[in-house]
Amino acid sequence: MSPTPQERRAARHQLGTGSSAPAARRGPSAGRKTPITVEAIISTAFGIVASEGYEALSMRRLATVLETGPSSLYAHVVNKEDLDELLIGRLCAGIDLPEPDPGSWRQQLISVCTQLRDQYLRYPGISQAAFAAAPSNPDTLRVGEGMLAILLAGGIDPQAAAWAIDSLSLYVNAYSLEVSLADRRVSRSDGSWVVSRDELLRRFAALPATFPQTKRYAAELTSGTVNDRFGFTIGLMIDGLPGSRPGR
Repeated sequence: MSPTPQERRAARHQLGTGSSAPAARRGPSAGRKTPITVEAIISTAFGIVASEGYEALSMRRLATVLETGPSSLYAHVVNKEDLDELLIGRLCAGIDLPEPDPGSWRQQLISVCTQLRDQYLRYPGISQAAFAAAPSNPDTLRVGEGMLAILLAGGIDPQAAAWAIDSLSLYVNAYSLEVSLADRRVSRSDGSWVVSRDELLRRFAALPATFPQTKRYAAELTSGTVNDRFGFTIGLMIDGLPGSRPGR
């Protein structure tokens, strides 16, 4: 008897993400198209997200692009949540994890977060797949393991380090989603809705006296790029961790 999708998923968790035996196609395209494998599913899913955004990805849409029926996909993937796990795991597999260095642990942690951000931004909205997902994929766990090792090398208390990973990951996910949503709005409109920094400064300057701080610090409120703000927030979160060694 062939293994069930749940059994295939359990095997992937033990051995890492990889190709599984091809599933037989059904319907008029049977025997004439590339066999369905986990690799084909992942690659096609990334293609859909890259061109149409994460919201367009569904098991039905994936089956249509692969010219097969959903049942062929379920021979390899348990459900949409399992597919999400595979996609995030594949992105995490591309993260370069350094050997933890007590002398540069902050820079190392910022680098890992930045790499993860850049991976997410390659595929519009895909960081949604990481929200509320337990880290069980081996590739995803590898990143968590690396971040934990870096934090511990920096002298962070184990409990604080464990929660820091969750907090940093949540911020990276949210940041990436916001940037993807903003980029999508720009690309789908004529740009008239976009408010430039100069326009914001004019609007803030025209505010009534009930907004004294906004008027006074308009330049500060509108300064910096999105990446500047990302670096500032990640640094702020890291520097605020209890138990870190001064000067490291």
